[in-house]
Amino acid sequence: MRARATQRAAGSRCSRALRDDAIGSALALASAACDTSRVTDPAAPTAANNDAAETNDAASFTISAEDAGARVDVVLVRRAADMSRAKARKLSEEGKVRINGRRARKGAVVALGDVVSLDELAQPTDFAALPDDALALRIAYEDAQLVIVDKDAGVPSHPLRQDELGSVANALVARYPEMAGVGYRGREPGLVNRIDTDTSGVLLAARDTDTFDALREALREGVISKRYIALVEGSLSAPTTLTYPLATHPRDPRKVMACVEERDAIRLRARDAITHIVEATPVGAFTRLVIEAPVAGRHQIRAHLAAAGHPLAGDLLYGGPALPGLSRHFLHAAQLTLKHPKTRQPLVVSAPLPHELEQALHRAQHPS
Repeated sequence: MRARATQRAAGSRCSRALRDDAIGSALALASAACDTSRVTDPAAPTAANNDAAETNDAASFTISAEDAGARVDVVLVRRAADMSRAKARKLSEEGKVRINGRRARKGAVVALGDVVSLDELAQPTDFAALPDDALALRIAYEDAQLVIVDKDAGVPSHPLRQDELGSVANALVARYPEMAGVGYRGREPGLVNRIDTDTSGVLLAARDTDTFDALREALREGVISKRYIALVEGSLSAPTTLTYPLATHPRDPRKVMACVEERDAIRLRARDAITHIVEATPVGAFTRLVIEAPVAGRHQIRAHLAAAGHPLAGDLLYGGPALPGLSRHFLHAAQLTLKHPKTRQPLVVSAPLPHELEQALHRAQHPS
């Protein structure tokens, strides 16, 4: 069958105080090296261009001839540091953008000389992850080149804020300082792949740049096999491949949208995505799946399964049914299979199904 579809315990007050001191010191150093909190004005006045001038407020700028006539959210993306389109729209909708001191209406257009100010600055899009040795890592495999972590559900893969602790990336850079500067971004030291916060299981990280580059290329070529275990609503057979293109959801930034219709894929500039269902076992009113997704993007498996009419158990965001005793979605990254970048020998690393998911399977099989 083929469908075109494919805890951490709180620390003591003392440890929190020490950690706060560490965060403050690290942020002070980062601020000295690179101040990313300012709204910058690329059209600041010069001898050649005096159409624009910054005000004394670091969160304000004056509209130049180049930007006159544009929507205020569009101008924010051009002119404000670390500002995404989604963030600009959100700030506008929340009334945190002002034009000449008045709250800007949604879709407001700016004129030459208008002063645009923000009540809230955008967070930097990248920064160095702070070391956090308070988060214990469960290491499934490690050697001189790479590390494979068995991540708990509820632990983010990487921080989203400059002062954030408690993610796998924070713990990795504390345990393996050489990972700092290795990876896609500073906030993701060493990480070759990522999984959702409430997904448990194996995460791959590199300890040096050469290893990272080799693993990244292997991932792009689809030669690193990633297997997941999922529990979904209803009856689904295998093998099945879901191939819905994925795009950022136009109305809910928390989600991605699986584009069932081709016109939606074109309109939203969706990217290709493939999810293989290789095994399916009935479990009461649910089906236990073994899934392969060589290049799994954000929420790919969750969105694909929901679009196919079989959302994950516990995945309330994508319409999945609640399962008594399960406080997360039922998805576990169970196995990584790859060729070691240095020895060229096969490497297979597995993570056992967490206890709460074992319990959920039992309850699904034997509902009370």
